[in-house]
Amino acid sequence: MTLHKFLAGSASVLAFMACATGASAQEAAPADAGDEIIVTGVRASQAAAIDVKRNSDVIADVVSAEDIGKFPDKNVAEALQRVPGVVVNRVFGEGERVSLRGTAPNLTKTLLNGHSVATADWFILDQVASTRSFNYLTLPSEIVGRLEVYKSPQADVEEGGIGGTINVLTRNPLDLDPMSISASVQGVYSDLSGKFDPQVSGLFSWKNADETFGVLVGAIYQKRQTRRDGLEIFGYRSFAVGGGQNALVPTLIGSTMFTQDRERYGGNIGIQFRPSDELEINVTGLYSRFGADNFNQNYIAWGEQALAGGGTITNAVVENGVAVAGNVASRTGGTAGFGVVYDAIDRKAVAETYSADFDLNYQPTDTLNIHFKAGWTKATGDTSNENFMEFAGPGAFSYDLRSGVPEVSFVNPDPLNPAGVRPDFARMQSVTNDDEEKYVYLDAEQEVDWGPMEALKIGFKFTDHDRAAERFATNGGVFTPGLRCNGVPCVSADFATGGGMPKDFLDNISAPGTLDDYWRVDPAKLRAIYGAQADAITTRFLVPGNTYSINEKTYGGYAMAKFKGEGWRGNVGLRVVKTDQTSEGFIIGGANPEFTNPFGGFTPTTAERSYTDVLPSANLAVDLSDQIVLRFAAGKTVTRPDFVDITPGVDLNGTLLTGRGGDPDLKPYRANQYDLSIEWYPDRETIVALAAFYKDIQSYIVNTTSTEILPSVFVPGSEPAGCVPAAGTNPNLFDCPYQINRRSNGPGGRNQGFELQVSRPIWGGFGAIANYTYSDAKADNGDPIPGNSKHTLNLTGYFENDLLSARLSYTYRSKFFIDIDRSAPLNQKALSSLDASFSFNVTENVALTADAVNLTNEKIEQYSGTTDKPRAIYDNGRQFYVGARLKF
Repeated sequence: MTLHKFLAGSASVLAFMACATGASAQEAAPADAGDEIIVTGVRASQAAAIDVKRNSDVIADVVSAEDIGKFPDKNVAEALQRVPGVVVNRVFGEGERVSLRGTAPNLTKTLLNGHSVATADWFILDQVASTRSFNYLTLPSEIVGRLEVYKSPQADVEEGGIGGTINVLTRNPLDLDPMSISASVQGVYSDLSGKFDPQVSGLFSWKNADETFGVLVGAIYQKRQTRRDGLEIFGYRSFAVGGGQNALVPTLIGSTMFTQDRERYGGNIGIQFRPSDELEINVTGLYSRFGADNFNQNYIAWGEQALAGGGTITNAVVENGVAVAGNVASRTGGTAGFGVVYDAIDRKAVAETYSADFDLNYQPTDTLNIHFKAGWTKATGDTSNENFMEFAGPGAFSYDLRSGVPEVSFVNPDPLNPAGVRPDFARMQSVTNDDEEKYVYLDAEQEVDWGPMEALKIGFKFTDHDRAAERFATNGGVFTPGLRCNGVPCVSADFATGGGMPKDFLDNISAPGTLDDYWRVDPAKLRAIYGAQADAITTRFLVPGNTYSINEKTYGGYAMAKFKGEGWRGNVGLRVVKTDQTSEGFIIGGANPEFTNPFGGFTPTTAERSYTDVLPSANLAVDLSDQIVLRFAAGKTVTRPDFVDITPGVDLNGTLLTGRGGDPDLKPYRANQYDLSIEWYPDRETIVALAAFYKDIQSYIVNTTSTEILPSVFVPGSEPAGCVPAAGTNPNLFDCPYQINRRSNGPGGRNQGFELQVSRPIWGGFGAIANYTYSDAKADNGDPIPGNSKHTLNLTGYFENDLLSARLSYTYRSKFFIDIDRSAPLNQKALSSLDASFSFNVTENVALTADAVNLTNEKIEQYSGTTDKPRAIYDNGRQFYVGARLKF
């Protein structure tokens, strides 16, 4: 299991220690936010963080860095993951999404400089899914100045995060030295791919002598060639296994290798104008591009197709209702059923994020501050081309899951011989996912002297948000002999490299009987063959179940009063937001569809609805003594449903006859939240803190699965069991019984737990930082809660002096439920990571660095409900970085 790299800074490092700030994450920074904490070293960073946390009003954390390249990770999710209560998952070896306090990633709200930031995905399945969880791969940490993690609600903080809110702040030139130049140059070696790639970042900042005008420009370029080895089981289906009993048999068991060329580049610009003490204008822009071209190949034992086509299973070993071992053979003679399938998928993919905003602060009097912000953000996630090639044939194999590692041995065909399978199915498709928002904020804060009330703050907002997804594909697939090579029908050898898999393929996750070698598809040959096909074969048609658009307009406002007395401070506020939602998509099938293409009939449909949320909140901090602070917070929070959940259409998997559908009338997640913390500061460099939280979630959105008869396209004779010819003249159109998962509003539930954090210098240059989070989440109907690990632990030991900085970091999260996948639960076992970093200061301006990620080469293991039904094992390998940092 690969966890993230925790990189030590040299002359200045990350203040990642939990540290609260009273700054507003939306309309404006309140008066007690203070200046950004500038840190130069581990111990100095801890002292600065502790000081800010001690004087804050709310329960929150901050991550801060002085110079570009000083964040210890390559994207913001990785930088956040050592904050108490924060966890990430790394299916592809790098953190992409963030969960807070045991909630799913879609319940975490991400802001950029106080406003929502558009998000889109690079992976084709995520592009179709369209969740609200932000994909941090598009946000490299080098362009960020500070991260604020809000765990308690506050009226002037943008709504949308039941789990919490993360505000990503870019740097401002007037906060830096008059002429600042920083750079980081590294090379990264990924041990599975065996490739060494460059990583470069830089920042230039200038301001005039009067400190009234400044310009900042930052840029990054990162390249990494990755490889992920995997063993996958796509699901389980009940079959007769002999002896008069039925058992769950694995549907498909595959040995897969995923490779990717990751190329991330982008930058940010900040122009700051402060002509007087009364007026300040900030114009900021950000662009990030994540190139994600990838190639996946998977040689699969197809037990489901073999048995559904009249094949047999013998010598079955049944444990807890699962056929954990057996011999499977396709039917012989006549039209033999398939027993093996080999998928090769070549994708061109990219995700981009844009953001631009205008920010004005005007203080006409000493007691009144007016803040105006307007801007635009957009994100696109495109798989512009997917060349999907499937080879299949009759087969006989034995399998064994009893060791927890899938073992497969083929009697026939020979996996090393392309002639054992034939080209069966070919498809070209494209998927686009666009996210865009325009926004305007206006608020004002007036200081008052009304007893304990010291300020009154009001604000208004308007946002216009669009989310759209489109999928186009060839007409249900191109079937042999339609696919041609040199004028004749293609054979499997036309796609082959002439060799097998890498010698170290699956070395870290295989068992003695695991299939770890088979003939290999050449992606260049696959592209060339597809590119040579006639237009009639490569013409793509709209896939209605994956095409939709959502528009959300929100109108909101808030009022918040700030209070302060001898030894205490806090705020009370109310936020009111109205949401107008318009969902557009397609109704699939029906007696008289308005449109028809090779994917069947469909009719456009539009659904509209509006709802209003009233969100009170309160925060209180009490100084029990000079060393002890007690905090309390309460409020109501809301998170809108994922975009894909409020679409009218349905996304189908024709191989497994499963699907996912939406409901435009789905209600949001809503929760009442309570937080309590006590913090002990025995000295300036030490903190011991305990925080408890309780989230009464009144409306969990849950999964409901039912059978629906829907049209699908297959070549006659290859349709799955249960499909029957549809009415009409299209011989390839079938009505099939799909198990459709639709999201619905459940009865609610609760999420409760606590966080413990300790930071302390020990002796000399040695010190330790630790935090532990316990989160117990349950739905009232007994459903598991996505993303909830009951136990999360972070331990860091460090040493630092004027020349050296070194850290050893360990991270652990316990098992958790991911989501419903292919109409069945998908869970993940506990995972951990041990990372190390080292920095040596050659001069005051130059430091040499070395870092290692996932030193113990941990793997990701997934299962379906119980460990008796393994789903996947993934190996992402280790990463090693060497380089230098410069500052002038």
